[in-house]
Amino acid sequence: MIAVIDYGMGNLRSVEKALEVSGAKTIVTSSARAIAGCDKIVFPGVGAFGDSMKELKSRKLIEPIKDAISIGKPFLGLCLGLQLLFEKSEEAPGVKGLGVLKGDVRRFRFARGALKVPHMGWNTIKKSSRIKYQNSKLLSGLSGENYMYFVHSYYVVPKDKSAILTTTDYGFDFVSGVAKDNIYGLQFHPEKSQTAGLKILENFVRL
Repeated sequence: MIAVIDYGMGNLRSVEKALEVSGAKTIVTSSARAIAGCDKIVFPGVGAFGDSMKELKSRKLIEPIKDAISIGKPFLGLCLGLQLLFEKSEEAPGVKGLGVLKGDVRRFRFARGALKVPHMGWNTIKKSSRIKYQNSKLLSGLSGENYMYFVHSYYVVPKDKSAILTTTDYGFDFVSGVAKDNIYGLQFHPEKSQTAGLKILENFVRL
């Protein structure tokens, strides 16, 4: 069973449906007990960093999430769900993230008229050459250039470069995916990324 975390701000139904298409049994929940009882966790994220951490705190979900990660349950953060895994974000100065991955979240900044922010639409992901084999299983079955769907104004900067799973070119190569031990995070939306995105979710279900 995969717990899809409901903290009042995620795109839950589309993620739940995509996981079910990929062969998973799911439960959308904000219950600490349900999270503790599931085999894997998916954390969809939509909204702002500060507001989301406030919601997680008010629903008493921060410790259940961190506890599940600490005991080795496979965890997948999507879009803002990836960013919240880190220590802090330029979007919300002074607000602490979950801090299960070291590093921070920064805003895209380009010269006026260069590239638009937010970064929105289809773009390719490139597998990092630094990623360990066991952490690359999320990308199993993908080959060549794979287009994924993005909507974001911020990007993660991990301190541990070996945790970088994929990068994407948008004015520069930013980190679009991470993988470290049982923790996975994607800046793009696999549930909106057609065949390639569904393959990634299928790989997570099979971990």
